[in-house]
Amino acid sequence: MAGAREFISVAREEIGYQEGFSDGHWDNDNKFGRWYGMNEEAWCGMFVSWVADRSGNGDIVPRYAWCPAGVEWFQERGRWSEYPAVGSVVFFGPGGGNHTGICIGYTDDEITTIEGNTNDSGSAEGDGVYLKTRPRKSSYVYGYGVPEFPEGAVVADPDWKGRPGVVHFGEQADESDIPAGRDATPAPAPQEEKRTADETATDSDPDPRQVVIDGLAYGPGSSGEHITRLGEMLVRAGCGAYRVGPGPEWTEADTESVRRYQRMIGDTGADADGIPGPRQLARLTEEYGR
Repeated sequence: MAGAREFISVAREEIGYQEGFSDGHWDNDNKFGRWYGMNEEAWCGMFVSWVADRSGNGDIVPRYAWCPAGVEWFQERGRWSEYPAVGSVVFFGPGGGNHTGICIGYTDDEITTIEGNTNDSGSAEGDGVYLKTRPRKSSYVYGYGVPEFPEGAVVADPDWKGRPGVVHFGEQADESDIPAGRDATPAPAPQEEKRTADETATDSDPDPRQVVIDGLAYGPGSSGEHITRLGEMLVRAGCGAYRVGPGPEWTEADTESVRRYQRMIGDTGADADGIPGPRQLARLTEEYGR
């Protein structure tokens, strides 16, 4: 479901994530950098890009690792403001080049953000994903890129009043102020409902998309504790698409989670169809099995 709510929701799920630690120090090894293809580098922009991709907002939020590139992307599209917006991408430092994150709410004095590659003190080179509160009117805050969310944007900028798809909240706003939006993509059905088709398939012939690896079936219609274990590994890999949690019955969430993992390791086309292959399963088990 693309939109501001999903953008913020996916970001919230990552709060508490930490990069690797080796030889006595944090080492920038993280899943966002691996997904982006630039691991062990400063990853605040890659975190924002990953969240946008996972939440279905990859077409309205740029894919960037270098913060000034993100600033330029929004400015070129007329989606730049010196005022905060709910779900906006905030940039810090001269020219917005020091650091970046996601603004999830604001008051007249403060902004609330979710940021990757920061720490308790708010450093631009930290160790994980944190929920932060920062002074709204600090000179360190350079500005905000405002994605063109399908349900509309909740903004503080008085110059945006009257623009199509804009709701103006000058003093303060947060997630509760995001409009429902008639054009927003409808939310997927609860996982229990999604299971119906797969469970029905088990009463007939096996789904042709099923594969059997080491005597165990994977794909629509398959079930067993090995499906739960697969889902748990996918969650540890940062690719989980589960709203309820991994379970023993194969669901569309399993298909999407596998597809995310396949793309994360660089597979495309038929190799990224959401059904694990022997090579992919072996790699997943080696890296994230317990």
